Amino acid sequence: MNLIDIILLAIALGIDCLVVSFAQGLIFTENKVKNSISLAISMGGFQGIMPIIGFIGASYIQDFIAPYSKWIVFAIFLTLGLKFILESFQTKQEKLCCMGLKCLISLGIATSIDALVAGASINLTETPLALSAIIIGLVSFVMSLVGFWTGNMGKNFPPKHLEISGGMILIFLALKSILI
Repeated sequence: MNLIDIILLAIALGIDCLVVSFAQGLIFTENKVKNSISLAISMGGFQGIMPIIGFIGASYIQDFIAPYSKWIVFAIFLTLGLKFILESFQTKQEKLCCMGLKCLISLGIATSIDALVAGASINLTETPLALSAIIIGLVSFVMSLVGFWTGNMGKNFPPKHLEISGGMILIFLALKSILI
């Protein structure tokens, strides 16, 4: 993957951070700066760490899967993309309202599971890990801040459209992986 692909991947993965942070921003009215930064650090941190874990995990089985790596990357990105799109049509009943350490860790992990799987794709495409993890983490941090403050100001971006956009980006990366 090239730099633009990494940035697109980071944006697609950061959509979950943006949506969760948006919901939190709608709820919180006190300690906004502290809460937004705590949430963004949690989201960005986990989004940056999970691809490293996925990358390392994939390196243990790389010899077995290397001949199929192009198709595995395609399947991973296609599956993630379709998952994002399908989830956008499901009704969400969660109204998370917490900013304690336990909650921040839970939110960070929950929003970064896709980044774990993407880490395996980063390995299989021989993309630089450090650069990818830093970009994914920073983009998620910024998207989390934007989501929180947008939600806090009461503006309403339909999360459904954001999730569909993220899914379309991942499907584009899936197709690109087998066509180029």
